[in-house]
Amino acid sequence: MSLKHVARYAPGMLAFLALALFAAAAAARPSASRTRSAAAKPTVVLVHGAWADGSSWSRVTRRLQDDGYTVDVAANPLRGVASDAAYLAAVLGTIGGPIVLAGHSYGGAVITNAALGNSNVKALVYVDAFIPDKGQTVLSLATAKRGSQLGGDPNTVFDFVPYPGAPAGDVDTYVKPSVFVDAFGNDLPSRKAAALAASQRPLTLSAAGEPSGLPAWKTIPSWAVVGTIDNVIPAAEQLEMATHASSHITQIRAGHLSMLSRPDAVEKVITRAARGLG
Repeated sequence: MSLKHVARYAPGMLAFLALALFAAAAAARPSASRTRSAAAKPTVVLVHGAWADGSSWSRVTRRLQDDGYTVDVAANPLRGVASDAAYLAAVLGTIGGPIVLAGHSYGGAVITNAALGNSNVKALVYVDAFIPDKGQTVLSLATAKRGSQLGGDPNTVFDFVPYPGAPAGDVDTYVKPSVFVDAFGNDLPSRKAAALAASQRPLTLSAAGEPSGLPAWKTIPSWAVVGTIDNVIPAAEQLEMATHASSHITQIRAGHLSMLSRPDAVEKVITRAARGLG
């Protein structure tokens, strides 16, 4: 082809190339609506309970991540309600945008205190959890109804271990493995429950008797997953606390560790809270 012919067709070729490049860029770039949808998803922060660690949320975490949520599994120090809540509040302060905050068991008392005054926390989710009002303690709520296998003589339920720098009379508590397996793992394979009993993290004795502060659920909508065969916090007590907090209640046939035995059901409630549905 001569230079004369090239000159004749150059404007058209350039226009064609420009259109092709624009189309390729548009195909590679997500649509505005998809981008906004992804950005609209809140961060889900999961808080474990006593005698546990973040791995107790592992099955729920994977499902939430598969659904496109950013998930933070916060380390709960298990030293005391006020100090644990202060630590969690500091963690929440580093997260921009809306937050769905979920707590299991003792973690429910922690999120109740930590979320107070944080406008980014849009929903609280309690999973087989304590939902205390001001002045209530985990110990008083755990024993308010019959059915908790952690009640009775503490010496038959717990092992007590001193820790450095403890206030006078305080100790770390571990649930005796023989109690743990049925109390926490009654709907889990026995080998799994035994492994959890062996790897538990302790809660201080003083934490169980520490009064809760002003509850965040008075100003933040809440959801509650109630395990109907929970041997740690009886279902009747969970229902009473959740009703008092005006939570959206979902009952499932599960023991205390429903995040491990019924992760699909737990994840469904968390995503429902994220969408703001009752």
